Amino acid sequence: MTDTTLPPVGAGGSAKEAAQPSGANKFYFIAWRWHFYAGLYVIPFLIMLATTGLVMLWISWMAGIGAERMTVQPGGEPLPLSVLQTAAETAIPGGRATQYVEPLAADRVAVISVATEAGNTGVVLSPYTGEVLHTFPWRAGAYDLANKIHGTLLLGSFGDRLIEIAASLGLVMVASGLYLHWPRRGGSWRDTLVPRLSARGRTFWKSLHGVVGFWVSLMLIVFLISGLSWAGVWGERMVQAWSTFPAEKWDNVPLSDDVHADMNHGPAKEVPWGLEQTPMPASGSLKGTAAITGPVDLETVAAFARSLGFVGRFQINLPKGDAGVWTISHDSISNDGPNPAADRTIHIDRFTGNVLADVRYADYSPYAKAMAWGIAFHEGDLGVWNFALNTAFCLSVLGVSLSGLVMWWKRRPSGSGRLAAPPRPGDVPFWKGAAALVVFLGIVFPLAGAAIVAVLLIDAALLRLLPSVRRTLA
Repeated sequence: MTDTTLPPVGAGGSAKEAAQPSGANKFYFIAWRWHFYAGLYVIPFLIMLATTGLVMLWISWMAGIGAERMTVQPGGEPLPLSVLQTAAETAIPGGRATQYVEPLAADRVAVISVATEAGNTGVVLSPYTGEVLHTFPWRAGAYDLANKIHGTLLLGSFGDRLIEIAASLGLVMVASGLYLHWPRRGGSWRDTLVPRLSARGRTFWKSLHGVVGFWVSLMLIVFLISGLSWAGVWGERMVQAWSTFPAEKWDNVPLSDDVHADMNHGPAKEVPWGLEQTPMPASGSLKGTAAITGPVDLETVAAFARSLGFVGRFQINLPKGDAGVWTISHDSISNDGPNPAADRTIHIDRFTGNVLADVRYADYSPYAKAMAWGIAFHEGDLGVWNFALNTAFCLSVLGVSLSGLVMWWKRRPSGSGRLAAPPRPGDVPFWKGAAALVVFLGIVFPLAGAAIVAVLLIDAALLRLLPSVRRTLA
């Protein structure tokens, strides 16, 4: 939400030649300078996040993440799941079923993930005939490629850190942008809330940039914080570690060395945020509550899930190794349903059929509950209104980012090869509110703090020692 009161550069003087601000207006130029420098780093990431987010939103809405939206003609009673499991494993030589996805409805397909040494393959079957209708690389489609770019830039943890810095500095951009666009000195709320479509040139882009940025600022904060809650430093090591469901709440059941996040497939998130770091229970004891009598297999586990009220799309993860457990889950993070309050994860001993753990939404910590809703909102899973709102939001973020670039392009000195950063006011007064905000963000978001310190050092010291660089950035 860049703004300026300087005359246009290249049409009547450079930024250096513009009158230096005085008094309270110096705060405005300080905010503008921070907004500009943060934007240099953040805007490319916002464009990437909005574009990949839009791709994932539409793929999920139109086709589903896997192939579970394929339809079949219902005919009689569905086959036993053991028959579907055998058909799926037969279709992938040397494969072993690892995950089952219940059909969305009576006229939809069943999906089973089959693992081999080469990776996992999704097998799509008719629940009524057992016919294999389609196979696809599990969690390796267009949605998942967009998801990997969205979360890591295809650079693993290094990309995750780069995005975390951008999201953290994005909060600085929102705060400084709101300050710049807030009505002052006789400015009207109409100009704050409604773009001046009759304006021309840079004035039009300035109005459009500020108004759209103002309207999307609250939603952008929600998206940035929910995304940061998954990031490697602030998310994984801080808020998630503090908000993870404690396995000690279970009735002294044996615990595995695995955690719930091990059920994810790469960057794909398939277990609730508040459970990712919780250790998995282990099979092989007499602990737990009696549940399934007789053989414990895919058929009896699914029947037990249905008896508890699991309907529509739910998932069953098959045991991995002798100590592995059966896991029944229905959660919004996996796009199983539109209501995060219906989240439920159940672990069953593979030998005794006893329920070792049963975690519901009510058991989540307050922040994990907020994340359950925040992620569902982030992914557009709460209904048609959420899908439409997120589509408009992504397009608005693209518009704000691109309009900021247009404003800079129109303001920069023509042919000078300079960056044309906003001027740094002389005799800057100490801005207590801004300093408090910067310190707060630096403490709460460590990578943002490191980036802010780096910018301050570069601006205060390095540029003074390198006049040629200073002239380029000026």
